[in-house]
Amino acid sequence: MHIEAGIVHGAKMVLGYGTAIVSFGIATKLAVESIKNSGILPILVKTIITTLFVFIFFEIFPHQAVGVSEVHLILGSTLFLIFGIAPAAFGLAFGLLIQGLFFAPLDLAQYGMNVTTLLMPLFAMGYLAKKIIPTNIAYKDIKYLDALKLSVIYQGGIVSWVAFWAFYGQGFSVESLSAVFTFGLAYMSVILLEPLVDLAVLAAAKTLNSLQNSAFVENRLYNIAK
Repeated sequence: MHIEAGIVHGAKMVLGYGTAIVSFGIATKLAVESIKNSGILPILVKTIITTLFVFIFFEIFPHQAVGVSEVHLILGSTLFLIFGIAPAAFGLAFGLLIQGLFFAPLDLAQYGMNVTTLLMPLFAMGYLAKKIIPTNIAYKDIKYLDALKLSVIYQGGIVSWVAFWAFYGQGFSVESLSAVFTFGLAYMSVILLEPLVDLAVLAAAKTLNSLQNSAFVENRLYNIAK
């Protein structure tokens, strides 16, 4: 999902900084709400954990440059289900930043666009999850179809933002259309695989009853909505 250097350049890059500010604003608002409910320590711990996971997803897991971007197994829906939306958002942002600072400095110029591409679909997924997953079902008990819906929303959102940045930077040409289509097609593998990972992680969570009342996982993981 990294926007390659040179696809958006010059004054056009200012938009990416603006959308990043909006993304961090939404994440901060969600974090403040979480702190009011459970205190600051749980969200700090969950953010550190998600940041570590995101760094592993980006730097250690297999990834391949395809078309206008790279195909990564980001597992945004997994982080959301286990740790909640605010820690997932900051984990994605900080993990991406660490990767750029220490391993991919050429990506730093595109950080605003890339963090927007990761966070905006997460916020959309978090909003729609309230409508997709019945209030009387804990996250650990969701079915494949619901996990698939979350993955389609998140990964589909990433593809949409990548396409937006590509067309915004390069215009609508045969070459850019082909590159975006190739990237989107390759991302289908992630959309199909991520729900299986979600269910495997949730199945593991079912065996860890000691976490049921823990503030260091998402409350909805073990409990129905209030």
